[in-house]
Amino acid sequence: VQLVESGGGSVLAGTSLTLSCVSSGYPHAPFCMAWFRQAPGKEREGVATIDGEGATDYAHFLEGRFTISRDDAKSTVYLQMNSLKPEDTAVYYCAAEFAIHCSGISDRNMDYWGKGTLVTISS
Repeated sequence: VQLVESGGGSVLAGTSLTLSCVSSGYPHAPFCMAWFRQAPGKEREGVATIDGEGATDYAHFLEGRFTISRDDAKSTVYLQMNSLKPEDTAVYYCAAEFAIHCSGISDRNMDYWGKGTLVTISS
């Protein structure tokens, strides 16, 4: 199983960015997908999950700024990030749990990980 993130970059605060994660090597059924992030000097934290039926869950600190979505025809999960803040600066990781329904936004639940894409927000 491979997860490959893209879409990271350096942008100004207040702008938007969309991350993509393409998965390969999966069985046919859509599984739980998630985004995590790790800021410099901090522990990795969960951002959002989307299960195989499209149900979503978000970290409380996002305040509605991020949206996770998926296109199973393209084996891709997205993270639309709006109103970006400098504190959103982090390496963003795509992850997958080998289950249709997500167990929760915790890295202990994930079975597969991408290598990450860096997002830098400047003020």
